Amino acid sequence: MRIGQYSDSFLPVVDGVGRVVFSYAKSLGNMGHQCTVFAPMANMGYLGDYPFQVIDYNSFQMPGKMPYRVGLPQLDARFHKKTQMTKMDIVHVHSPFMLGHSGLQVAKKRRLPVVATFHSKFYDDFKMTLKSETLARAATRQVVEFFEQCDEVWAVSESSGQTLTEYGFRGEVIAMPNGTEIRALDEAVLPELRERFSLREGVPILLYVGQLNWKKNILHILEAVRLLREKGCAFRLLLAGQGPHRDEIEQKINEWALSDQVTFPGHIDNTRDLDGLYALADLFVFPSLYDNAPMVLREAAAMGTPALLIEGSNAAECIVSGVNALTCRDEPVALADTIAKGLTDPALLDRLGQAARETIPVPWTRLMDQVIHRYQALIGRKAEAASRRCAE
Repeated sequence: MRIGQYSDSFLPVVDGVGRVVFSYAKSLGNMGHQCTVFAPMANMGYLGDYPFQVIDYNSFQMPGKMPYRVGLPQLDARFHKKTQMTKMDIVHVHSPFMLGHSGLQVAKKRRLPVVATFHSKFYDDFKMTLKSETLARAATRQVVEFFEQCDEVWAVSESSGQTLTEYGFRGEVIAMPNGTEIRALDEAVLPELRERFSLREGVPILLYVGQLNWKKNILHILEAVRLLREKGCAFRLLLAGQGPHRDEIEQKINEWALSDQVTFPGHIDNTRDLDGLYALADLFVFPSLYDNAPMVLREAAAMGTPALLIEGSNAAECIVSGVNALTCRDEPVALADTIAKGLTDPALLDRLGQAARETIPVPWTRLMDQVIHRYQALIGRKAEAASRRCAE
């Protein structure tokens, strides 16, 4: 099968969407399918070891949206030429923006089936950027209209599919969860990371991995650790990632005199180091109300690290509180109390971590069987419809 994966986010950006697209392309390629990723041009490093090809278009960094890039693929003659030369049986778009529209256009022109995956809470992003509910609703309607042009729509969880329906989408939304790359931990990395980030043995480690963006509820993490420090709790908080509010977050940490207990490991693009950070952490603290099906939760679970999530959040859909993770109310006091409960009961965290490892991660290879089945069924339905039209 020849599959085109279209995404406005890809390497070296390692946000959730970009990593999902990378995992789709890698897994499908390893299974013998011809996968081509269409993405913005960036310094992706050497990709010769991967079983897929990348066709990129000229782009530039989005102002205030580091590290994301944007451009007009339809104006890039080289991109257009290479796209024309690429044979595809199906198009899978992961964004309703530039590359999504490019993929939809190619699919319509060639009469190919097109699948679209709904990943993000776009209304929240629009409202934050545009500072207007009216404009945010108008932009969201454009997103809905995009998905309504696709042959099949997937969402990364049941709750995220419900979000798209609440936006006004009238069709069926199929839940297609994200997988996890199951890797063996390199134990040798643990002392290296302890030395690099000055992590002392015996001091509990709290870990957050993701965008350094206030929309991820990071302020509540800082408020919670401030309360824990006032109670005399010993801990280190690692905020791993990059994002537009990195400086503001550090300013708040300095204002509250938390700098001795909070460390910024930065952007971790090395899976060996990232797995090591997960493994070192006693608790993965992820109170985001924005995320739908965070891959970081699954990666932490694969390393046996339990998570603390907000009860009722989309991110908590795949867990059972008290069985393979912890949850609490969306309040700094509740977050602090639940962290303290975990840190004072290592046996509880060990039990939750083991259960998380056994129940949360789903290997990408297992998920791809379901993906391929749906691709093939959609290709078949498209071919049947074309035959009927010819017969008429």
